[in-house]
Amino acid sequence: MRYFAVVLSLAAFLPFLPTETFAGSTLQASRSIRAPVGFSSACTRYAWLCQNKGGKTLNENEALTLLQSVNRQVNSSVTPAYDTATVGKAEYWSLPINNKGDCEDYALLKLKTLLDAGFPANRLAMSVVIDHGGNNHVVLIARLSSGDYVLDNLSRSIKQWGSTGYTFLATQNFNNKSAWQVTLAGPRARQFSGT
Repeated sequence: MRYFAVVLSLAAFLPFLPTETFAGSTLQASRSIRAPVGFSSACTRYAWLCQNKGGKTLNENEALTLLQSVNRQVNSSVTPAYDTATVGKAEYWSLPINNKGDCEDYALLKLKTLLDAGFPANRLAMSVVIDHGGNNHVVLIARLSSGDYVLDNLSRSIKQWGSTGYTFLATQNFNNKSAWQVTLAGPRARQFSGT
């Protein structure tokens, strides 16, 4: 009987817990948040990072093919290196220097490459996640009609966000590129939601 009472009381709280979204979906933003350290100065250096201009219409297959190609090409052409090794300071968002960079540098190069190829700017956004090792990590998100896809320097393949195993914390606003939003989703989201 006590077991039934515990289950019943837990069931009463279910509507208040964050719900997990599955593959084929888009990350949902809840509110504005300050941009990550290093992002604002990168916007100053790279106007394309914070502009929402241009792009051509791509069908789903063309988009997926382009995303996969760019993810693999950038991952194979850049060597992992911390900002302190490439520029002498931490949290410096830049394109890879001498083909070396950390996660946000990979993501920036993927973003620039996709924009140069005509991918719509309003379908691309940087995102801060917690990776499998519990570390902060930056990836690029591409929004398609079939959902949000992740381009990641730690994976040869693009994946829908729900298949990465990452916890998404904040994402660049797709419509206002200089702004960021909370996109709390993934396996550890409840740890950060305050519930």
